[in-house]
Amino acid sequence: QVQLVESGGGLVQPGGSLRLSCAASGRIFGFNVMGWYRQAPGKERELVARVGGGRSTIYADSVKGRFTISRDNAKNTVYLQMNSLKPEDTAVYYCNVIQGLTNYWGNGTLVTVSS
Repeated sequence: QVQLVESGGGLVQPGGSLRLSCAASGRIFGFNVMGWYRQAPGKERELVARVGGGRSTIYADSVKGRFTISRDNAKNTVYLQMNSLKPEDTAVYYCNVIQGLTNYWGNGTLVTVSS
């Protein structure tokens, strides 16, 4: 089993920045995909960004140029640096790890962008 613990959410003004962290523990293998999804009220969960074991990345079009995903394999941690935040970025952000055939999810951290 893999456990994921997110941190770093909160309230920020438009144009501000936040950094999310997700620490993975348990049966972590060397190669996996780590990423962030988000779910806004009344909307479906969507991919924000993903990083593979080789550090290849994928971003949603809506966050390209503003968000940066990175990982520290030694710490089994994935980060999401979010800059130039917009009100439409308001959502619960979920950490995700794909290992083998299994998807693991964190409990989510709320990001609110509002003045």
